[in-house]
Amino acid sequence: MAQTFDVCIRGAGIVGRTLALLLARERLRVALVAPPQARSQQQDVRAYALNASSRAVLQSLRCWPDDEDATPVVGMQVFGDLDGQVQFDAASQDVEALAWIVDVPALEQRLAEAVRYQPQVEIVKEPVEAALTAVCEGRSSSTRAEFGVEFTVTPYPQHAIATRLNCELPHGGIARQWFTPEGILALLPMGGPEGHEVAVVWSLEQALVPQWLESDEENFTTRLQAISQDALGQLEMIADRATWPLQQAVADRWCGPFAQKSNQSWVLAGDAAHNVHPLAGQGLNLGLADAQALARVLQERDYWRSPADLKLLRQYERERKAALAPMGLAMDGLQQLFARPEVPMQMLRNWGMKGFERSGLLKSWMAKQAMGLL
Repeated sequence: MAQTFDVCIRGAGIVGRTLALLLARERLRVALVAPPQARSQQQDVRAYALNASSRAVLQSLRCWPDDEDATPVVGMQVFGDLDGQVQFDAASQDVEALAWIVDVPALEQRLAEAVRYQPQVEIVKEPVEAALTAVCEGRSSSTRAEFGVEFTVTPYPQHAIATRLNCELPHGGIARQWFTPEGILALLPMGGPEGHEVAVVWSLEQALVPQWLESDEENFTTRLQAISQDALGQLEMIADRATWPLQQAVADRWCGPFAQKSNQSWVLAGDAAHNVHPLAGQGLNLGLADAQALARVLQERDYWRSPADLKLLRQYERERKAALAPMGLAMDGLQQLFARPEVPMQMLRNWGMKGFERSGLLKSWMAKQAMGLL
């Protein structure tokens, strides 16, 4: 007898697996498309800053990594290219942590194990028939293109370089970020509260990327040490360098009917629907919020409504587009502001940082927004 599915999820990354587990918890029968992939020879150096909302959903699925793979951020220091700076700390916000820096391979392993033992989810190699197809394939989704969805991309003249460093001094659970004329450097704490390891995300002008990808480790770490003003002492590279282009993008439609199949629909989630600049570390938080919102909309539907009901899917689309809009505008605005090297622009943005640091309620509201508490 042929197996029938309520939802077919195309894309078995973090957002796709999280969505599969959330839907399975609601007793929906899920097919998760995960074709075999060749093992990469390059070390995965990705790390994500996850907020309290993302942590809560992953904990509810029993997929939160162990303490050494999910380091709490108890403070954040952001430095301008002159003397402007902004600081946040968990204590003043009356929270356990501002965010958690999570090792991507560790999180992916937890999600894969949970999916493996979830009887409502079946791993398939190719897409199968289902009432609803959820597209979670990432920014380069082929299914999105197949469905004729326009994906409006605004490329930034920057690439990100990522790696891992061992630091002479303990990071103390502090996330640090420097805005400079050549780019934005973030050092994110890893390895537990007293660890000496940081994840690096260095957003650089595109023309400078080949130079720093090909430079020897000593020159590379010396430059990072200079930008970070010796905040963590001597630095040592402990991983490969990876790079990717930066962009802001959004799909014009996030859901729709299957052509010639009136009882089937599709929906987008995660990077297949939207991309933002990584300077505030909100990309995966937005994707996990998509998964939560879609699962909730389907869970709350009337018993007689199919998961393919476009009224439900458009409700999800409106909700998530409304949540994305201010974050996208803020990230794009900050990127554009700090990309200008002129001295008057440097003075303006550092004046703005000083004013924001003294803003009280506005600063607190922004912190709660980033933490997913509003």
